[in-house]
Amino acid sequence: QVQLVESGGGLVQAGGSLRLSCAASGLPFSSYTMAWFRQSPGTERQCVATISWLGGTTRYADSVKGRFTISRDNVKNTVYLQMNSLKSEDTASYYCAAARSPHYDGSFQSGGFGSWGQGTQVTVSS
Repeated sequence: QVQLVESGGGLVQAGGSLRLSCAASGLPFSSYTMAWFRQSPGTERQCVATISWLGGTTRYADSVKGRFTISRDNVKNTVYLQMNSLKSEDTASYYCAAARSPHYDGSFQSGGFGSWGQGTQVTVSS
C-alpha cells in the first residue's frame, strides 16, 4: 500500500520561506514521477511542480517559477518543495502525489497521479 506523508507546513510571513517534505513508502520510489499540488477552499487542485523519477526533469506552474524548487532523494524516498519569497496567494493545502504508473510523467494534472498524501497547510500572512 502506497503511503505519502507530508510535513513542513505552517504559518509564515510574506517574503519568507518554507520547505515541505514528503516521505514515500510502498512503491518503487525511484521509478515514479512525483508532484506537489495545492488547493485552497473553493478552487480546483492545482499542480505546482513535478519531478521525474530520476530527478532529471522538473516542471513548474508559472505562478511559482523562480520561487519554488522541487527536488528528491531516491535513497531516502523523499520529495521536497523549497518555497521562497512566499506570497499570500500561496496560502493553500499542499499535497504530495505519485504518478499513476512508473516512468509516466503525470502530464502536470491531477488525473495523472494515483496516490496522494493527506496534505499539509501553508498559510502566508501579509
